[in-house]
Amino acid sequence: MMKFYDCATAPSPRRARMVIAEKRVDVETIEVDLRNGEQFSDDFRALNPRCTVPVLRLDDGTTLCENASIARYLEEVYPDPPLMGTTPVEKALVAEWTWRVEFEGLSAIMEVLRNTSKAMKDRALPGPEPTPQIPELAERGAARATRFFTAMNERLGETPWLGGDSFSVADIAGFIFVEFAGWVKLQPDGGLEHLATWREAIRARPSAGA
Repeated sequence: MMKFYDCATAPSPRRARMVIAEKRVDVETIEVDLRNGEQFSDDFRALNPRCTVPVLRLDDGTTLCENASIARYLEEVYPDPPLMGTTPVEKALVAEWTWRVEFEGLSAIMEVLRNTSKAMKDRALPGPEPTPQIPELAERGAARATRFFTAMNERLGETPWLGGDSFSVADIAGFIFVEFAGWVKLQPDGGLEHLATWREAIRARPSAGA
């Protein structure tokens, strides 16, 4: 059975958990205690030298250490239900919106959190190397995230899901971004109705509780 290295309180592995739940795949879950630095242990470094979660260890020993690779692998091996589009246009739009969520949304919130949290002093970037905090990046990240709420709302006024007519990994990433924003006290404006409707639709899916 595949082994999934998780941290129940972290947003990044939650993305992978939602994909696993949507695909209805059985995995053995191994919790990694990020708060107490278990990701920097020798055992975990041997698994993933970048010291991050999620990690999916395949039956043949291959380790996948990014949401992109984990989702891609599961899509190939468990194609039903499809989460990366079915037509060339759908696949392209899902890829586009996944990238936009990661760059304009998730990375913006990460800038805020990692450059303001006292618990992340000298850990402003993921990984084993110390990186000092830069408060100005937190200010920029908050502005970027707020702008992206509006961009998502505009897109969801045109189509029910970010990638088109079907739920996809782009929606999972976008949902995690919106939920994660609450960690740094950023919430979408109440007037962004399309975004609010989409968010509630995802919250109603069983995978949202993964």
